[in-house]
Amino acid sequence: MASGKIGNINIGLREKPFIIAEMSGNHNQSLERAFEIVEAAAKAGAHALKLQTYTADTITLDIKEGDFVISEENNLWQGQSLYELYQKAYTPWEWHEPIMDKARQLGLICFSSPFDESAVDFLETLNVPAYKIASFENTDIPLIRKVAATGKPMIMSTGMATLEELSESISAAKHVGCEEIILLKCTSTYPASPENSNVLTIPDMRERFNCEVGLSDHTMGIGTAIAAVAHGATVIEKHFTLNRNDGGVDSAFSIEPNELAALVEETERAWHALGSVSYGPTKAEEESVKGRRSLYIAQDIKAGDVLNKENLRCVRPGHGLAPKHYEQVLGKKVIRDLKKGTPMNWDLV
Repeated sequence: MASGKIGNINIGLREKPFIIAEMSGNHNQSLERAFEIVEAAAKAGAHALKLQTYTADTITLDIKEGDFVISEENNLWQGQSLYELYQKAYTPWEWHEPIMDKARQLGLICFSSPFDESAVDFLETLNVPAYKIASFENTDIPLIRKVAATGKPMIMSTGMATLEELSESISAAKHVGCEEIILLKCTSTYPASPENSNVLTIPDMRERFNCEVGLSDHTMGIGTAIAAVAHGATVIEKHFTLNRNDGGVDSAFSIEPNELAALVEETERAWHALGSVSYGPTKAEEESVKGRRSLYIAQDIKAGDVLNKENLRCVRPGHGLAPKHYEQVLGKKVIRDLKKGTPMNWDLV
């Protein structure tokens, strides 16, 4: 069975879901707010906090026209240039270490998504325990090789990627020694809709690539994540903010602290509910068996009386003969006096 490990936490079908709170740009360029997000994530029960490591200059060009302006209708960031957007969203590199220290103090695993090779070099100086490849970078083979060469576990979102592209990226990572890859089913729309989430891909992905599979979820609420766990997701990543009303580049599709706490609790319940293939009463149900119907003497009768529909009934509780024997017993004579409420058994006829 495929399994993995991030920091000191095991990842796998036998483990409760690993919950990642993605800070992204929700710090709104305030280190104090970033610390508050870390504290809220820990309090809500998340297992990990994730950052993003880039600058506007490492991810795009400072051009405010043409291809470098977001023009798609219904896009949260329509009208902004890519450079302007990433200036607002990036996490200053000098913040990484204090944020990671804060996370560790609160029991959170903290790692990041690098968006270019210089970010990997920087994150290595902080000794991060794992790396995340974002969906928009899952075809960046040089970056994937750079991350894989660190020997750290690699989590990779699969948004937009074809099977061929995923195969190429995974092969590239393995070729340079990456032994642990966790794939996250992802829909790269912001927000995403449940209808476009296709969580049935998760078990197929697990079988095809023989690795742990989870969900990077941009839908609102926690229903899609619970459905994913029911189909074998072992990792759930959600964008996280203190309050959507505070604004921020990702706030519209981020969950708040009470939702994160519910996500942790309900995905764990979903995982517990999976259990195993089982028929017959569980140990917990053994006492409930007596609540079934069974055959009981319904009137006081004498030895030699014939059992009929008036003096023999199928009622609760379940200490008598099973209902399936009702027709067999009707018409037989009882061998001794019986009081109303006597459970029926074969020794009485």
